Amino acid sequence: MEKVGVLLVSYGSRAASICDALCRSENYEVRIFDADKQRNPFILERSEDYVIGLDVETIVKFAKKHKDKIDFGIVGPEAPIIAGVRDRVEEEVGIPMICPTKKFALEASKVEQRKLIAKCYPKANPRFKVFDPEEYSNIEEVKKELWSWLDELDNQVAVKPDKPATGKGVGVWGDHFNTREELFEHFLSIYKHGKVIVEEKIEGEEYSLQFFSDGKHLLATPCVRDYKRAFDWDRGPNTGGMGSYKDTGELLPFMDKSDLEEGLKIGERIFKELKGNGSNPELRGVPLYMAYTCAKDGVKVFEINSRPGDPECQNLMPIVKGDFVEICFKMIDGELTKIEFEPYATVVTYAVPLTYGSYRKKYTGSTRVELSEVYKLAEKYEGKLKVYPGSMEIRENGETHTLSSRTVCCVGIAESIEEARKISLEGIVNIDGPLWNRWDIASKEHIGQSIANMKRIRSNQLR
Repeated sequence: MEKVGVLLVSYGSRAASICDALCRSENYEVRIFDADKQRNPFILERSEDYVIGLDVETIVKFAKKHKDKIDFGIVGPEAPIIAGVRDRVEEEVGIPMICPTKKFALEASKVEQRKLIAKCYPKANPRFKVFDPEEYSNIEEVKKELWSWLDELDNQVAVKPDKPATGKGVGVWGDHFNTREELFEHFLSIYKHGKVIVEEKIEGEEYSLQFFSDGKHLLATPCVRDYKRAFDWDRGPNTGGMGSYKDTGELLPFMDKSDLEEGLKIGERIFKELKGNGSNPELRGVPLYMAYTCAKDGVKVFEINSRPGDPECQNLMPIVKGDFVEICFKMIDGELTKIEFEPYATVVTYAVPLTYGSYRKKYTGSTRVELSEVYKLAEKYEGKLKVYPGSMEIRENGETHTLSSRTVCCVGIAESIEEARKISLEGIVNIDGPLWNRWDIASKEHIGQSIANMKRIRSNQLR
């Protein structure tokens, strides 16, 4: 069997799911060379060599060390993409990388995203205003203009940082603050670091689409629903994502076909604008991971990212059809004309540390996490339960410990959302450690609430 070396730039469960998809190859013996934030037990077990550190210099040095063994690289987290890891590795080492170049790292600026959408598909933008510290001489001046904008939108706004904040920088009226002074406190916490966007709060239900590309073709994956808020029933602070689900087909239960069609159209127009004429290999990888809101007047763009979603990637990697290594080669060669997924529902549930999402203010006990029982359960389920360690590390003594972010996720795979959820939660309760999780992800009640909400919004649209 032909050997293929892969430089995997990793962070968390998303990278574990990509590693899993690569290592399932039936046509290649895959050799993983891992650049990671920590010693992830899943990826480390499958790696020929690894380095700790996600700064570009460390990754380039590691790639040079193994350049004769590595055929291509693939990047999961956003920070190295924004920092230009592809540009440097390709220029200095000559290894083709699967991720956009620095120029096309769209999530580097939410302001630029809004400008791009305004150019390509203005209807998909909410009303928004940018507050740039360089344009105001004092705080009173910016406060006066902000108050005027809040008057115009009747306070119904979302306050967002221009720069990436791993899903945790957004504050929403009615969810995170209920007075203008509370809003202004959140606003200033962002404003002291740079630009702030204050945009119209859109009522609706969210879904996301991840688009793969070889620089010429743009291929959409099935829709996924993410759960950003920390606690059940969408309460508490925003997080990187507590879980997610996909249905057996392309749509989610609360969606109309027109929601998907418009989401696809928006993605295609943005891609066309970025690509220009012909092909643009700088867009290779997942150049667009689009978060949408189904609203009363069509689909709105919540945000754009230029890498796979986390947890949304974990909904898809276990069910990708065919050989993922072949798919990667086709992306590099400009020949990716098809990517398909098995028609299963998948549910991702994260188990996270006790202090994550402000569940507890403080925890000073043991951080050890034991996965042996959940791995036994995964064997019993024969591929229908995937366990992907995230923010955890294996230590020299062989023990695995949670770190500060999302620790481990369990992916249930089945012929219905309900069954996939049951498998995912069965996995979660077989993890031993100081962790907690949401219990309502993909529940019949939560999905029913989304369906009822969209029915109400669509009926108001007809009046």
